[in-house]
Amino acid sequence: MSDETISQPVDLLVVDDDAEYRGTVVRRLKRRGYEILEAGDGESALQLLQGRQFDVALLDMVMPGMSGIDLAEQLKILQPECEVVLLTGQGTVENAVRAMKVGAFDFLTKPCPLADLEVILEKAAAQRRLTKENTQLRELLSRSHSTAEMIGESPAMREVYHLIERAGPTDKAILIQGESGTGKELVAKALHRRSLRADKPLVVINCAALAETLLESELFGHEKGSFTGAIAAKPGLFEIADGGTLFIDEIGEMPGSLQPKLLRVLEDGSMRRIGSIKERRVDVRIIAATNRDMTTEVKAGRFREDLFYRINVMSLQLPPLRERVGDIPALVRKFLGPDWRIDPDALQAIERYRWPGNIRQLINAIDRAKILSDDKQIRRKDLPREVTGNVPEPAVAPPPVPPDVNSLAALQRAHILEILQRERGNKARAARVLGVNRRSLYRLLERYAISAEGEAAGSLGKDGVR
Repeated sequence: MSDETISQPVDLLVVDDDAEYRGTVVRRLKRRGYEILEAGDGESALQLLQGRQFDVALLDMVMPGMSGIDLAEQLKILQPECEVVLLTGQGTVENAVRAMKVGAFDFLTKPCPLADLEVILEKAAAQRRLTKENTQLRELLSRSHSTAEMIGESPAMREVYHLIERAGPTDKAILIQGESGTGKELVAKALHRRSLRADKPLVVINCAALAETLLESELFGHEKGSFTGAIAAKPGLFEIADGGTLFIDEIGEMPGSLQPKLLRVLEDGSMRRIGSIKERRVDVRIIAATNRDMTTEVKAGRFREDLFYRINVMSLQLPPLRERVGDIPALVRKFLGPDWRIDPDALQAIERYRWPGNIRQLINAIDRAKILSDDKQIRRKDLPREVTGNVPEPAVAPPPVPPDVNSLAALQRAHILEILQRERGNKARAARVLGVNRRSLYRLLERYAISAEGEAAGSLGKDGVR
């Protein structure tokens, strides 16, 4: 065997009453990179199994008190995923059958060359990784996520792409900041694809979508009977994401009681399921996102300062849609899909709107317009009122202006009167259509002697003003 270390960390339990032989094996395997706990008898090993999750266990079959076979049976009950390798001084068929019955991965006859032992342990560790990956895959398949791609070539988005290229492969924690609906999950997926963990799971959770107890169970898992309704043990998302990436959306919403548990995982990879004293180790990259000002949250005492520094090794600021000049036509084409068209005046309305809900609001507006459209063509009338309200309606015949008040003020008054009547006296909607705030609208109503219901109130002077 070469002196190279193992490719991935392996938690190994070594149980043998021969202290000299056990010490030789432990020293050799530690140099190869194994994380090892050791015990000299079955009872001590059971105590270790209560407090830590192992990938592989190397057990001597013949020991005082509890035998290796009995210990293997208990181990498979406590930790069914752990692979067992048995050592025996007698390589008989009977021992091989007994090892097979308790679900052992393999057994070796003592004394055996340490190089041969290493080969068997590496195979057992590989089998454990395969089992874990299959479990992760089953969990991931039950959680469907969007496969949408990032779109846009505006200067603001090109800067985002540049940061993704630089930060993706680093394996450091990243905090994505931006308004709601700007596409933070898409950025997290892009970072994962650029990382060295791209072939491992990307798992997503939204802190704002779950109550505190459910959030803790989702993140860290729980044991059977640990709370009402826990009818079976369940792995948490940290376990599902082991080796890959965990995207924690809206991390600013995480309750203070869970923040220390998250900090511990970030510090040394240690975690426990709810209702368990057994320590598990995971290797997960964290990408977090928030629409809050986290500096303010820290100062207000709602978010731990040490945790903030852990998740904010690098920050990535997403631009709102209103700052992505030139990206909207491409986004509209993407969300419309094939065989759909959009009229120029409808596209102009979309481009001029401020989009407080960003891309999520744009998607909803287009979906609504597609429902209202009769012929796979989006027209201005199909768009939501708040979108078209920022753009003047297509030209219609203006109300007649009295001959003696043919002035700009009279035209303005007539336009305000028309909008108010069309909006049935709703001043908030009328103000949006006119592009002014409500206070300015009230001043215009007073100036032009228009009642709130859109009716004339008194006569006009020659300049159209009362």
